Amino acid sequence: MKLAALDVGTNTVLMLVVECADGTNPKRLKELTRITRLGRGVECTGHLDPECAARTLEAISEFAAQARALGAERIVTAATSALRDARDGEAFIAQVRAATGVQLEVISGETEAYLSYLASARGLRLDPAADLLIIDIGGGSTELIAARAGVPLKLVSLEMGSVRLTERIIKHDPPTPSENRELEQTADAILRALNWRFRPEVAVGIAGTVTTLAAVALGLDHYDHEAVHGARLERRRVVEVLEWLRALNLEQRKALPGMMEGRADVIIAGVTILERILAHFGVDRLIVSDQGVRWGLVWRELEHSLRA
Repeated sequence: MKLAALDVGTNTVLMLVVECADGTNPKRLKELTRITRLGRGVECTGHLDPECAARTLEAISEFAAQARALGAERIVTAATSALRDARDGEAFIAQVRAATGVQLEVISGETEAYLSYLASARGLRLDPAADLLIIDIGGGSTELIAARAGVPLKLVSLEMGSVRLTERIIKHDPPTPSENRELEQTADAILRALNWRFRPEVAVGIAGTVTTLAAVALGLDHYDHEAVHGARLERRRVVEVLEWLRALNLEQRKALPGMMEGRADVIIAGVTILERILAHFGVDRLIVSDQGVRWGLVWRELEHSLRA
């Protein structure tokens, strides 16, 4: 069976096409990524930006066509923060269905967190007995998952993301010291309100902020799944790269080796969120995964098939 998984996020549209055979792990056939910034302005206006919506529709149309050309029998989907929040989200979903035949499923933050857990648990060889924290920093929200042996998963979706906090706080390029402090204070306040008393033994970071940070920290000329997936980042290295990013203007950040296209303008907010999470939970080292919600969709679909 060939299956496609489509993740329509606040910042990025991603598609994964895999081939699944009984008793084997899914084989990656194609990965497609495009930053369309669907969530631009949603926090302020409550509506989708028409230009961003058009770019997103175009990306979905092209990706769906490529998946079908590769023989994908089904396209499973997840739409996250931007379409959860936008008042005209249903109209956009109808437009996508009419134009492409793809039915977007708007998932809750808790479902998003669970899919992130599935992707991390299946995609990395981790000790199942270790207390695990999974960090998924998106454009509009951040999902945290606490996994402990013998205890139900603890899932939460927080209204802080790289795009959301950039739009809310950063008005200068590069950000001023007061803006950087406000980013930190905003993240700290949200984390304190969470009131989780949890000290993980292992932390995993997924999604574009973390994978871009890893690529920059590793100095990769071109993004390399094999180099990024499973990479280890010390918290002190995260702090070093964050300070470096804060000193650069947008054009300088764009020129950095490893900086993924469309990430440079929101990377400071995203890495600040990550650094404050690591500080809050007392984490000294992060394992990077480049298998996010789209992989979670695949694993969920395979689980459903086995139960059917």
